[in-house]
Order: sequence, then structure tokens, then C-alpha cells
Amino acid sequence: MNTAISPNVHSMQFTAVIWPAGEGGYCVLNPETGCASQGDTVEEALANIEEATQLYLEDVPMANIRPTSGTFVTTFEIPELA
Repeated sequence: MNTAISPNVHSMQFTAVIWPAGEGGYCVLNPETGCASQGDTVEEALANIEEATQLYLEDVPMANIRPTSGTFVTTFEIPELA
């Protein structure tokens, strides 16, 4: 989506966690708001989560949202259980 932001409007950075969907495409989650979406491509999934988050924020006071700063997402492995 990436709409232009007016110079008088402050922007907030949010996290998008993306993973391949089992049936194809990609799932995406924004952990700060709990919004989730999907798309056929990573780009579509990102556009969809941006739109979903914007719609969510129209109904939720911004004071209740705490974007994270310096967040990163990684993976880890555990051995298979017999």
C-alpha cells in the first residue's frame, strides 16, 4: 500500500512476521496489534497487513498501541520428539 504520508503526520514503524502458508502464498502477523493477513506474494502480504493495521488503528486509540523499536525476528530449532 505505502501511501504518501503528509509532512504534518507522524508515522509509526510496526513489525511484520511473514511465513510461507502451507497451501501456498504467505501469512503475515503484526504482533503489536494482533492483526493478521495473507497474500500470494510477500509484497501482497505486506500490503495487506499494512491495510489491515491501518483499518484496525482507525478504531483503536493510538495510546493503547506500543510499537516496538529494534525488534527482530529469528528462528530456532528443537529436536524432533519420538
